[in-house]
Amino acid sequence: MVRRVLRRPLAAVDEDLTTQPSAALVDVVSIPESFVSPGRRILRRVIYALAALGAVVGIVYFDRDGYNDAGDGELSLLDCAYYATVSLSTTGYGDITPATPTARLVNVVAVTPLRVIFLIILIGTTVETLTAQSRQAFKIQRWRRTVRNHTVVIGYGTKGRTAVAAMVGGGVAPADIVVVDDNAAALERAKSAGLVTVHGDGTKADILRLASVQHAKAIIVATDDDASAVLVTLTARELAPGAKIIAAAREAENQHRLKQSGADSTVVSAETAGRLLGLATQTPSVVEMMEDLLTPDVGFSVAEREVTPKEEGGSPRHLPDIVLGVVHAGRLMRVDAPEVTALQAGDRLLYIRSGDDR
Repeated sequence: MVRRVLRRPLAAVDEDLTTQPSAALVDVVSIPESFVSPGRRILRRVIYALAALGAVVGIVYFDRDGYNDAGDGELSLLDCAYYATVSLSTTGYGDITPATPTARLVNVVAVTPLRVIFLIILIGTTVETLTAQSRQAFKIQRWRRTVRNHTVVIGYGTKGRTAVAAMVGGGVAPADIVVVDDNAAALERAKSAGLVTVHGDGTKADILRLASVQHAKAIIVATDDDASAVLVTLTARELAPGAKIIAAAREAENQHRLKQSGADSTVVSAETAGRLLGLATQTPSVVEMMEDLLTPDVGFSVAEREVTPKEEGGSPRHLPDIVLGVVHAGRLMRVDAPEVTALQAGDRLLYIRSGDDR
């Protein structure tokens, strides 16, 4: 007997998470929320409770002729406050009761819902725990519909954290950065920095879809090993053909693999660190200057901008800015290259920007 094995298509497997309702993604995607102190939360609940109490007092006082008072027969403002208190707390001594049909209808339509709201406020800690998941699910759903042109950072180790710090220092809003990592401790650090996080393996297509890489402007691959970086780059390029992908490699021999996988540019972390260490033995000031140039929010930094119409036709060496290179026809060239002797429209300048220019 030959048994037929039914297999789901790979695309269907990849889309398992992305087709799930937002409530099922609360443990995977995290949208940062502003911190509210316990004291403020308690004060807020007290205000809500007093507001509900005040509403019932006003309702009863407005229709006080429709109530019977076993004491003196008439309801004062104090009697209305007393009735509202015992009614909302479900004590109900029965000495004040709605007598007319209108008063009873108002109790059903208005006072009873306010009683429920009052009880919810009193047990707010439990209710908040139950509603937090729903609130987070709603935020995830809204975020997935609206997120566009963001930056996805895959891996939040030393390289990923430093990359995020550089972007934030350069003016990128934390809300425009999404971190993907399978390390819970790393994601907690990212959350505390105000970043959107996705918990999962960055080599999997469904996890990258949750980070909305298909709508991302840039993707930074900062995994801990080169094999993972190649696989992440392949997956990200397939999902986001138009995004700019920057990948980090530990070894230079893996640069070409990352380029073949779809990376637009690569950074060799181990060799770059080694060069700086070697320079530091002879010219430590050069290393300090390099660190300054690579820190966008302090001192000088390397920036990029388009050539202005007034600069077209001129030489990059004659500009007021200190130009390090020119991006011409998609290629980075030195300032003394023959192709950039006369700047053209569409060229981009890499120059040194001071802190006063921000």
